[in-house]
Amino acid sequence: MRAVTWQGKRDVRVENVPDPRIEEPTDAIIRITSTGLCGSDLHLYEVLTPFMTPGDILGHEPMGIVEEVGAGVPDLQVGDRVVVPFQIACGNCWMCLTGLQTQCETTQVGSEGMGAALFGYTRLYGAVPGAQAEYLRVPQAQYGPIKVPEGPPDDRFVYLSDVLPTAWQAVAYAGIPQGGSIAVLGLGPIGDMACRVAQVKGAGRVFGVDLVPERLRRARERGVETFDLRSFHDEKELVEAIRDRTDGRGPDAVIDAVGTEAHGSAAARMVQNASAMLPRKLSGPMAERFSIDRLAALHTAIELVRRGGTVSVTGVYGGTADPMPMLTMFDKQIQMRMGQANVRRWSDEIIPYLTDEDPLGVEDFATHRVPLSEAPHAYEMFQQKQDGAVKVLMQP
Repeated sequence: MRAVTWQGKRDVRVENVPDPRIEEPTDAIIRITSTGLCGSDLHLYEVLTPFMTPGDILGHEPMGIVEEVGAGVPDLQVGDRVVVPFQIACGNCWMCLTGLQTQCETTQVGSEGMGAALFGYTRLYGAVPGAQAEYLRVPQAQYGPIKVPEGPPDDRFVYLSDVLPTAWQAVAYAGIPQGGSIAVLGLGPIGDMACRVAQVKGAGRVFGVDLVPERLRRARERGVETFDLRSFHDEKELVEAIRDRTDGRGPDAVIDAVGTEAHGSAAARMVQNASAMLPRKLSGPMAERFSIDRLAALHTAIELVRRGGTVSVTGVYGGTADPMPMLTMFDKQIQMRMGQANVRRWSDEIIPYLTDEDPLGVEDFATHRVPLSEAPHAYEMFQQKQDGAVKVLMQP
């Protein structure tokens, strides 16, 4: 089959690889009909290269048709249309039953001290072959895949794999009071969708911050009060501008939907680049022990949120030696929640919003649809924020 493989920093290629096969009774094989390019994939493309191996298959946002099922998968049949969550979870362990599927005790990558295995996402999360491919082996298929009806286009449901539950959890973790205010830093796919979720869940005012004109326009057209980062001299001016619209306090909650690739620390950027350039035997241990994130977005969130408010972190961070402004966090009594989205925890709540009325705007959410063969160009376009790219879907 054809699949998108990682070969090095900013180097992805579409190659012929062996077809997946049933390996365990709880496996299924899915023929991919749509698969997304996620901001998290860009971390593999740029920042988290020390944890990658040439030939790794990328991608974690798939939907498609069931082609084969193992003997231990009673509820799926060949021909079922399914969305596959990005994390691999069993559904039966204590963590899964508590709604923490990203901490699944069956699939935790214990050798790396990490949580549940993820599709297409570094050796830290099991190096499981990913979903930017023609076919996908799905472990724990007795629980993970979400059956969806025939008829509506893939765009109606494909975001159940990651974008929708990630944005939904970010808003849930933000704990916005009914009619309260929230600021979303970063209006890429997750930030954009988080604004939409906050609106349908009853937020009174939603502020969005970015520096890409297309992203700002999309959010503004849906009623978000937008702030162009390029219009401010520094972070303090931005913070004051939003505070002026919230009685001088700041918003009740802030979502950091940017993560480690925020514009900011040149020193952190230098460390990231140096780590990526080292031989693999050195780069991995260095990244594990001394990695530093670019924390501009997170520090802005902490400064911006009102006293006693909540910061919800959904942007990916990977540092182990990050300096944090603990004095400010303690003094302001900030609550902070974060983590990978627990897809099956939220999917039943989300599905009723995927109606013909489309209140979340999923059917026109993608800005680009490309064949799998154009994946290298799609990665470059998305990483460089070219051609108004906000969300890219690939069709094998």
